[in-house]
Amino acid sequence: MPLLALDTSGSVAVAVTDDAGTALARRSDEQPRHHAELLAPMVVAALAEAGVDRRELTAVVVGTGPAPFTGLRVGLVTARTLALALGIPALGVPSLDALAARAARGVPAGTRLLVATDARRREVYWAVYTATGDGIEAVTPPQVGFADGLADEPAAAGALVVGPGVALYPEAFAHLSAAPGADDPLDPAELAGLALRRRAAGADLPTEPLYLRRPDAVPSAGHRRALG
Repeated sequence: MPLLALDTSGSVAVAVTDDAGTALARRSDEQPRHHAELLAPMVVAALAEAGVDRRELTAVVVGTGPAPFTGLRVGLVTARTLALALGIPALGVPSLDALAARAARGVPAGTRLLVATDARRREVYWAVYTATGDGIEAVTPPQVGFADGLADEPAAAGALVVGPGVALYPEAFAHLSAAPGADDPLDPAELAGLALRRRAAGADLPTEPLYLRRPDAVPSAGHRRALG
């Protein structure tokens, strides 16, 4: 019962997984702003490597961002179109969650994680999570803001930092320690694993995009949700 997982919130990344979320094949390309040209051939290549016919897929999982409009839209439209054509569900998972979930496996339960990705204009998309030992819990919702000063956010106190935003703006995160594998790219197999666990728990997994831009993204005090 294979799944296809894809993300275009930054670079283009594709994975085919089994029904436990274990990757059977992966493809990625970090060329900026060529998502439309890259994604379809990468899906074909990943399916071929995994030995999976698209008609065998049971769901398409897609990262919902946050990310700039153009690149994110390519992944969402592709996922929805393919799912509709195959008569299978399209399942959305915030892309920041996948970065947090991967990092959480390398740190003790209770560790706080600040995930930051590039939003351009010297801004980052960010969210804070807590590692739970068997998953992650959100401390803040996804937000967008200037990298400078983010380390002083109350929710980020004592957090380990994760994600490509850290390397882009090292001076902004100089006073925070990096999590193990902080520079690892997003693995779409993480999206599949999260989607499987959340769907099993009865969660709704909409494919609505997170295009956050101020003032639309307003910090929410005390926001916490279990994320699997």
